[in-house]
Amino acid sequence: MSLLRSGFALAIFLSTTHCFAAGSGEPPNIVFIMVDDMGAADLSSYGSKVLETPRIDSLATDGMKFTQAYSGAPVCAPARCTLMTGYHNGHTSVRDNADGGVPLLEEDITIAELLHKADYVVGGFGKWGQGDIGTTGAAERQGFDEFVGYYNQRHAHSYFPRYLIDTGEKLPLSNPHRINGDREGVDPIDEKLNVRRQFAQDVIFDRTLKFIRKHADERFFCYVPWTPPHGSFQLPKNDPHWLKFKDKRWSLKARGHAAFCEMMDEQTGAVLDLLDELGLAENTIVFFTSDNGASKRFEGELDSSGHFRANKGEVYEGGIRVPLLVRWPGHIAAGSNSDLPTYFPDVMPTLCELAGIADAPPQNIDGISIVPTLVGQTDRQEKHEHMYWELKQERALRKGQWKVVRDGADAPLELFNLEDDPSEAKNLAELHPELAARLDEKMKNARVPARPQIGPEYPEGKRWR
Repeated sequence: MSLLRSGFALAIFLSTTHCFAAGSGEPPNIVFIMVDDMGAADLSSYGSKVLETPRIDSLATDGMKFTQAYSGAPVCAPARCTLMTGYHNGHTSVRDNADGGVPLLEEDITIAELLHKADYVVGGFGKWGQGDIGTTGAAERQGFDEFVGYYNQRHAHSYFPRYLIDTGEKLPLSNPHRINGDREGVDPIDEKLNVRRQFAQDVIFDRTLKFIRKHADERFFCYVPWTPPHGSFQLPKNDPHWLKFKDKRWSLKARGHAAFCEMMDEQTGAVLDLLDELGLAENTIVFFTSDNGASKRFEGELDSSGHFRANKGEVYEGGIRVPLLVRWPGHIAAGSNSDLPTYFPDVMPTLCELAGIADAPPQNIDGISIVPTLVGQTDRQEKHEHMYWELKQERALRKGQWKVVRDGADAPLELFNLEDDPSEAKNLAELHPELAARLDEKMKNARVPARPQIGPEYPEGKRWR
C-alpha cells in the first residue's frame, strides 16, 4: 500500500464519525444508478414528450430533482473518473476514453475505497471503464468487493459478448462470438444475429438485484453504472421495449435509444421495488443520473438534448448536462427542486458525508458535498468557485452564470450567460472582453498535465491528455 493510501486509511480511522446533516441515526445504504448516454431531456420529468419513464420519474416525485446538474466530462471514462475521485477533469488520471481504458493509478483514492474502509459492502454492476484486468485501475484494486460487467470501454460495445468480468475473473456467457465485433456506433438489428442468447444487461441487472438481496442486513454501497442506452443498439429482437419503437419512422439510432431508455426505467423500478420488499427504502438513498449527454440530439425524433446545444463529446451544455434525481424518504422533501449547479466531482464528498466520514476525502479535491441541499439546509450549502471540463483540446469553465468555451485548440473563445441563454446561442465575448479574458485565464490555470501512466500497456512517461 502506498504512503498516500496508508495516510487516508489512518485518517478515516482517526476521524470523528460525522453524523450526516439530516440528524442522528445510522448512515444510509447508497444506491447510485448511472446510465450511459441518456440525454438531459430523455426523461418525462425533464421534458420528454416521447419517452415514458414513470419509475425513474418517481424519484423526482418522492425526492429532489436537480435542474443544473452536470457530468464531469462529455464522454464515458473521464466522467466516471471525476465521479470516483472527486477531482475535475483537469486534475484526474483518466482524461479520455483512449483505446479501451486508461487505468486509475495506484495512488488514486476512490469513493469505493473510502466507503469500504467505513464498513460498507461495495458492489458495482455495469461499465467500469477505469482500468482493465491486471491494471492498477481494476475495480477490485479500487475498493470494490464485487464488480460484474465490463472493465474495458471497448468490451462494452457489445451487448452479446463472449464473457463479462466478475471481480477480476472472466464470466463466460453463452454467446459463440461477439456480435459486431469491436465496431463502434450502431449496427442494424440483424434477425440472424439477434437470436436471444445471453444478453449482457440481463446478467448485470440480475447480479445488481442479487447483491442488494444478499447484503440486505449489512450497510452497502451499490454502484450501478448500467451500459444502456449506449450504442451499439443490439437489443434482443423480442424485447418489449424494442417492439414498442421498432416501427417508428425514426432513425435506427433513435429507435434503439428510446427502447433502451425505457428498459432502464423498468429496471430502475425493479431496484426500487426490491428495496420496498426488503424494507430498505427508508434507510437507502437512491441517486439516478447519466454519465454524459446523449450520443445524438435526435432532433425531430427524441430531442434528447432538449434546448441545450450539442451532445455527447462536446463541452457545450448538451454534452455535459445530465438528469439528477435523489430520493431518501424522511430526509429529502418529496417533490422538491434545486437549481444548485452541481457535477460529478461532488459525488465523493456527498457520499462520504452521508456515510459519516466527511473528513475522509483528500483535502484538495474539487468536489463539494451537496448534502445540505438534499436535506433542506441550503443556508449552509457551499458553492463552487468555478466548474471545469475538458476533452482533448476542448475546454469549458463555468463561474456563476457565466461560462467560457474553447471548442478546440485554435477555436475562438466563447462567452455565454447561462442564466439568460442556457442554449448557448449568443457569444458575448466581444461585448464583455475583460470578463472573457479573466475567465479564459482561469480556465487555462484550472488544469495540470496528466500524471504519467506506467506499466506494460503504458510505457513510462506516456501521458494521456
